[in-house]
Amino acid sequence: MKNNIKELRKSNNLRQEDLAQILGVTRQTIIAIENNKYDPTLELAMKISEYFGKSVNDIFQLGHES
Repeated sequence: MKNNIKELRKSNNLRQEDLAQILGVTRQTIIAIENNKYDPTLELAMKISEYFGKSVNDIFQLGHES
C-alpha cells in the first residue's frame, strides 16, 4: 500500500519523531510506513487520517501490480 505521509508530515513541519510521539508509535514505525515497508493497522491509519484532517483514502492508496 502506498501513502503520502512523508509529504503531509513535511508540509506540517513535523519530524518523524514528532509524528511518532503524536501517534503513540516509534520513529521506526513512521519510517517503515513512509517507505511502504509496513502497512499500519486500521486504528493507526485512522489516527493518521484524523490528525491530518484527511480521509484514509486520501492518505493511503492500494498499489495494484500489473
